[in-house]
Amino acid sequence: MLVSETVDQASGLRQAARSKPVRVIAVTSGKGGVGKTNIAVNLGVCLSSMGKEVMLMDADLGLANVDVMLGLHPKLNLSHVIKGECSLEEVVVIGPEGLRIVPASSGLQAMVELAPAEHVGIIHAFSEFSIPLDFLIIDTAAGLSDSVVSYTKAAQEVIIVLCDEPASITDAYALIKLLSREYGLHRFRVLTNMVPDIQAGRSLFQKIVKVTDRYLDVALDFIGVIPNDEYLRKAVQRQKAVSDAYPRCKSSLAFKKLAQKADSWPMPASAGGRLEFFIERLIMASQHGTGVSL
Repeated sequence: MLVSETVDQASGLRQAARSKPVRVIAVTSGKGGVGKTNIAVNLGVCLSSMGKEVMLMDADLGLANVDVMLGLHPKLNLSHVIKGECSLEEVVVIGPEGLRIVPASSGLQAMVELAPAEHVGIIHAFSEFSIPLDFLIIDTAAGLSDSVVSYTKAAQEVIIVLCDEPASITDAYALIKLLSREYGLHRFRVLTNMVPDIQAGRSLFQKIVKVTDRYLDVALDFIGVIPNDEYLRKAVQRQKAVSDAYPRCKSSLAFKKLAQKADSWPMPASAGGRLEFFIERLIMASQHGTGVSL
């Protein structure tokens, strides 16, 4: 075989890999302190343990903590990509079960105040990422910032994390209301965290459904609970994913069920499921501020 033919075949294989549909899941919440990052990390680890190719992007650009949660010490992060000092592939670090992690930079005010075009620049780097993925998980910041809106609008699936606190419920409602009325999102998946059992989780879910059914035109899908678990707290102290440190504890089993459920969600059409499509959606979300219906 000629060298030129080998090069052409390799190029074709890379192109085929890049056209592979990718499920993009944004994990978000109305307020901080509800365990959003823990959920994003463990969902990613469990999907990876199922043989999926998964990348987790820490999009909490001001208070990044995915790397801290896993005891990682990356030398490069998204701020270096923004400055043009390295590629996205050079930033990626490997976590448990082969989970690929894109770390952000914590405590840098400049990262909090990125212009929309700079947010687009971050995601545009994904268009040059050559490793085929099954899932891209976005760990957003909490609240109603422009970056939260942009990432959730660009994702195909939005997981709202809810815990049994009045502020968590009211702030989650405010986020759903904003995304629905101002940006055209009408379907959300709700995960209840730090609850005693499935019954308590369903009860908590019904509290927010009662309000959204009355005032908003949205569909909320209850996708389960992550129970209170002392082993989850131990894992956080050890800077490990609980699904990796204590795979048989009750929270780990809940994360495995969540991963299996996420894997069963409809696969995006190949024409609209590539990372490039995610980039296009994010550009629209950042530049035009118009709704992108999921």
